[in-house]
Amino acid sequence: MLCRLLVIFCVINMLNYVDRGTIASNGVNGSLGTCTSSGTCTSGSGIQGEFNLNNFEDGVLSSAFMVGLLVASPIFASLSKSVNPFRLIGVGLSVWTLATAGCGFSFNFWSITICRMLVGVGEASFISLAAPFIDDNAPIAQKTAWLAIFYMCIPTGYALGYVYGGLVGTYLNWRFAFWVEAILMLPFAVLGFVMKPLNLKGFAPAESKQALISEETDVQEVQDALNDSAKPTKEKFSHMFSKMKCTCIDLNQFSRFIKDMKALLVDKVYVVNVLGYCAYNFVLGAYSYWGPKAGYKIYNMSDADLIFGGITIVCGILGTLAGGYVLDLMKSTIPNAFKLLSVTTFFGAIFCFTAFCFQNMYAFLAFFSVGELLVFAIQGPVNYICLHCVNPSLRPLSMAISTVSIHIFGDVPSSPLVGVLQDAINNWRETSLILTSILFPAAGIWFTGIFLHSVDRFNEDSEGQVTEVDRSNATPLLEPRVAETSLFC
Repeated sequence: MLCRLLVIFCVINMLNYVDRGTIASNGVNGSLGTCTSSGTCTSGSGIQGEFNLNNFEDGVLSSAFMVGLLVASPIFASLSKSVNPFRLIGVGLSVWTLATAGCGFSFNFWSITICRMLVGVGEASFISLAAPFIDDNAPIAQKTAWLAIFYMCIPTGYALGYVYGGLVGTYLNWRFAFWVEAILMLPFAVLGFVMKPLNLKGFAPAESKQALISEETDVQEVQDALNDSAKPTKEKFSHMFSKMKCTCIDLNQFSRFIKDMKALLVDKVYVVNVLGYCAYNFVLGAYSYWGPKAGYKIYNMSDADLIFGGITIVCGILGTLAGGYVLDLMKSTIPNAFKLLSVTTFFGAIFCFTAFCFQNMYAFLAFFSVGELLVFAIQGPVNYICLHCVNPSLRPLSMAISTVSIHIFGDVPSSPLVGVLQDAINNWRETSLILTSILFPAAGIWFTGIFLHSVDRFNEDSEGQVTEVDRSNATPLLEPRVAETSLFC
């Protein structure tokens, strides 16, 4: 039985992506006003109509959150070594709540763009830390399936966002969509501050001296200084204050971050996995933002938000769960994960590409549904590789850099670039075919990963970095245990 912690993480993840689906929906995103040759004009709708945005500006709006995510993700990942992760999540979700509410109060392009950047800051804390917690506590034979459940919330959230944004934008006003999101996230932001402190595998407890003192500090020296009763009180206080100052501005944190980054960048398995994920996300990011609008233009879908939302919910849930379940059946290993990534992406690309060649809407929907089912199957395996090709102490940074990379090289440039391409050729079918073809290189990159030498490092530093006392605090969160964790289970 899944515990409350997993459910909480899934709901938070879903709300993050409901927000992205909302801003992409026709009801909230809207359209520009038009004028006929006879001089009859109709006013625009939604964000695009109210702020008079061209397709490039509209695409930038969908990617603005990346600025905050890029800056904040490595910071939150590094801070997780000295600050309790749940407190960091609480801070991040508080920023997310305020920024999302700010989107509803925006008055021009730049004001809503800045708010979207702050949404990225808020999301950064959560995406860096949630997956490692889940991976720590999933049953060994079902790790990928548990990750799949968590990442299933991405397509489901997007799809619900389409439907939700379409309904709110049509019957109320696009601003209400953001205000309601902020209200829904607020309890989870508060929860991040009141949860019992819990720790990640490979990390010392947040409240222990190991978490407060840098790796290079001489612990014995500090203890001697605190216990030296021969020193005058004033001198002891001055000495302690000096130590605190040094700790606060300790450059060892930065040195450790550089060392960790180097360890990730020289890991061929990690790099190949993320490169394939970037190409994949380039396509999926543009699909998620422009999909409803392209469907409306190509096939005259009057309810494009609902249709795309419905397809994405069904295919996202089934595809994501199936990908995790199949990898567990194959035996969860890094080479098997690469095999599954390359095969499902290749055949998914074939079905999606073929779908856009059909003139008939129903044929398009049938082939596109199969294609989405296949491409969504990658979520569990790709994140399994990110978590298991590095040692446990690097997992928050691994997830942070993976997320930053797939956005900065994937869906961040894809939305505005597809907007520029569409402005140039003015044909949504051709634009969609060009975009879909990028899935083939993604499959090829992941295919090369099968032949790389890989080592599962999940337990690599369990004996070296975590003491016996620490292990007692690292008991799996999702198993029944003593009262100190009863808040979650």
